[in-house]
Formats: sequence, structure tokens, C-alpha cells
Amino acid sequence: MWDTSVFLTTLTPKFYVALTGTSSLISGLILIFEWWYFRKYGTSFIEQVSLSHLSPWLGGGTVSGAEAEAAAAAAAPGPQPAPECKVWRNPLNLLRGAEYQRFYWATGKEPLTYYDMNLSAQEHQTLFTCESDAGRPEHEAMARAWRERSPAARVAAARRALAARPDCAPAMLLLAEEDAPTVEEAERALRAALRAAEAAARASAVALSSGGPAEAARRDAAVLAHVRRRLAMCARRLGRLREAARLFRELARDAPPALLPLATHENLIEVLLAQRAYADVQAVLARYDDISLPKSACICYTAALLRARAAAERAPPDAWWRREGSPGATLPPASALELAAVEAIHRAVEFNPHVPEYLLELRPLALPPEHVLKRGDSEAVAYAFFHLQHWKAADGALRLLAATWRGAFRALPAPLERGHLFYPYPACTECADRELLAAHHALSVYPERRAPPALALAAALCALTAALALATHRWPEAAAAAAAAAVRTAHAHLHPARLLALLSDV
Repeated sequence: MWDTSVFLTTLTPKFYVALTGTSSLISGLILIFEWWYFRKYGTSFIEQVSLSHLSPWLGGGTVSGAEAEAAAAAAAPGPQPAPECKVWRNPLNLLRGAEYQRFYWATGKEPLTYYDMNLSAQEHQTLFTCESDAGRPEHEAMARAWRERSPAARVAAARRALAARPDCAPAMLLLAEEDAPTVEEAERALRAALRAAEAAARASAVALSSGGPAEAARRDAAVLAHVRRRLAMCARRLGRLREAARLFRELARDAPPALLPLATHENLIEVLLAQRAYADVQAVLARYDDISLPKSACICYTAALLRARAAAERAPPDAWWRREGSPGATLPPASALELAAVEAIHRAVEFNPHVPEYLLELRPLALPPEHVLKRGDSEAVAYAFFHLQHWKAADGALRLLAATWRGAFRALPAPLERGHLFYPYPACTECADRELLAAHHALSVYPERRAPPALALAAALCALTAALALATHRWPEAAAAAAAAAVRTAHAHLHPARLLALLSDV
């Protein structure tokens, strides 16, 4: 039988010193990695691995309260809320050739991510292709064009489709989007595409009434709607606001089902704000700011803008600043308009807390992506990119926003667990926004995650212990002399009689 006492008596002090140093070094490295992982991803790596892999073994698959609530909500009848991290098409996305590509030529930075462009490619294949296109060379070329990753390959495929059929509307739409170097040239190409798309839509409607394929009619209607939408956006870019408002009103009224997820009413709101037609904006909000409809930053912050503008017209611009800065001063009470404006701002901040920093120019803006995540940083960038000018145009609105927006967080001590007017803030926005926004953009994270201070202190202590153990192992005599000198110094300064004398002097 193996005797452990013999083994333990043969170990030298150097072994224990080496064991202490090695364990301290490994512990310090683990703590440093944990701190880095927490700062980068906002969660504990050890906790994540424990919950994902060890919890099913140890806990037997216990269902948490959140999972139970989600299961109950799924089983309940009636309309269900949208998934937390569903990605939506940005209704105000820019032209790839005339705007995104010009930014790349000027800065050398990619404005779009592969994930964002891949989502667009999937949508284009769904909307602009159908099974009845087999055997038609122009539509087969366009099916390849929508799948291509390289812009040059997409443009080349679209040109092959035009060579096969000169009035191919999807090919004209792609070339206007990605090949036109300016907005004016894109508009000219879109006008030609509009004539071809209208002819194709009429032919498809006639064929459908005669028993033709419904998929082709759906495809041609989607192409026509997208061409009209892009023409309206070109008119907005070129300053023809009245024409753009008319086109967006027609689209919002007669939009086919394929265009409903694009939220053309947000385009209409932005154009009406540029026209300073605030009464018309209020009418649009009254139709779409409904509890049964999905919210967006455009809806919530436009309602806050109108309230803030109305309050700023009736009160001095710095009235709320003085109330916040001197609560004990004798100032007139806040009016009903001011209270309504503050309530609307708090509602908007709860829906998307990233927007105020962009509107107040506390964070740098970037080009908006082609897709946004509701309540995420990508939606905040897309909203502020176009609506910052409208907040500046409303005198006093930004001052009221700057004075009151932080107050919304006092009513939300735990935004990931419980909301006030909306569902709790989704915890998955950071990862999705990193995929949607360009790499050069500094991502806004909410709620801001801070690593515990004790984590860095523990890592430093472990690293110091490892260094001391390594020094003791390498220079034992010098380490012993240093330790003895430290003990003598501590004993001399911490002697009970000396401490009593110091306390008596105090």
C-alpha cells in the first residue's frame, strides 16, 4: 500500500513555493480574462459556461421564471409581441452607389457589413424572383445578381439581363441603386425603370385575370412599389419636398403587402418635418402611434419633438434648466404642456435610450445601415442621421431634451427585468447591433456594464502573489532577508506600546 506520509515528507519548501506561484498565476490569468470578456461582451464567461453546459447536468433542466413567462405568453391567445431581436428594413436607407459607395471612396471605410448586405440579398431574392422565372434568361441573370456578394458582379449580371431584355425593370432598379454615381443619375435610371415596371405590372395583371401565375404579378407589383419608393427618396434628397410628400402619401395609401414592412409612413413623417408641416405630422402620428401597432424610434421621438416644440413656444427655453438646477428656488410651476413634453421624452427614452446622445451630439454619427434593430443602437443611428436637423429647427426642443432625458432612467432601475411603458429592454441588442453597424462605429451599449472593481483588485493580488513566489523560488536567501527586514520594520512600527502612544497623542 502506498504511504502518503513518505511522499509528503520528501517534498521540499521549493515545491510549495512553486505550487503557490503557479496557482496564483493561473488564478490571475483567469481573472484578467474574465474581466476582459465582461468588458467586451457584457456577461461573465464562467457564468455563461456554467448555465449553458453544467446547469443541465446539475439542475436537471429547471425552467427559469423568464422562460415560464415566455411559454405562458406563447400559449396565450391573441396577438403576440414581436421577437426581441427581430431585424427590420431601414425605411430611410441610402443608395449604395450614389451615397454608400461615395463614402467608401472618400474615407476608405466600409459603410455596410456583410451581415447587413446579406439580409438585403435575401429580401431581394424573396421579393423580386419567383418560380415561374425558370427558363427566362433575364430573370435567371437577375436571380444570380441578387445572390452575388461583389458589387461589380451584381452590376455585370444586371447588364447581362438588360442585354437579354432591354425593358427588364429589376435590372434597371439594381443599376440605379448600385451603379449610378450621383442621386441625379440614379433618379434618371429610376424613371426609366418606372416605365418598364408599370408596363410589366399591367401585363401581369392582364395575365392574372386570364389565369396566369400569381407569383409573377406579385413580383412585378413589388418591383413597381420599390421603384416608386426610391423615386420619392430621390426627390427628397434633391430638395423637392412637395413632390416627395405626394409620392410617399400615395405609397402609404396604396402600398402592396410586400411594402408594408418598409414603413413608408416614416419616410412621410421625415418629409413633412422638413416642410415644417407639424399639423400634418400630428395627423400621421394619430394614425400610426397606436398601442396595437409596432413602435419605432421615429414614432416615439417625433411625438416627443412635437410636444417639446409646443412647450418651448409657451415657456422660456431655459425654464426647465432652472427648475432642475435650483429645486428650492421660487419659480412658477411647470405648465401642462411642459409636463406632457417631459412625459413624451421619457417615453421615447425608455423605448430607445441610445437616441438622445446622438441628438445632443455627445456621440459621433455614422452612415445608417440598411437594416435596424428596434430599440437598438442601429435604429438610433438611422433616426438621428435624418432627424437631427428637425430637432435643431424646433427652437428649444433640444434644450428641453438635454435637461430631462436622464430623468427617464430614474424610473427604470432594472431595465432588463421590468419596463415602465414598454416591455423590458431586450438583452440581445448589443450582439445584433455589432453585426449591423460598421466596424469603425463606436457602439452604444445600454445599460452600461461595468466590471466589479474587486475583479481587477483580485487579479492584481494574484499576480503579485505569483511574482513574490517566483522571486522566493529564484532568490531564496535574498527573499528570506527581505521578509525578515519587513517583519522587523512592521514590529517596530506596529508595537502595541507605540500604537498606544500615538493614539494618546491624537
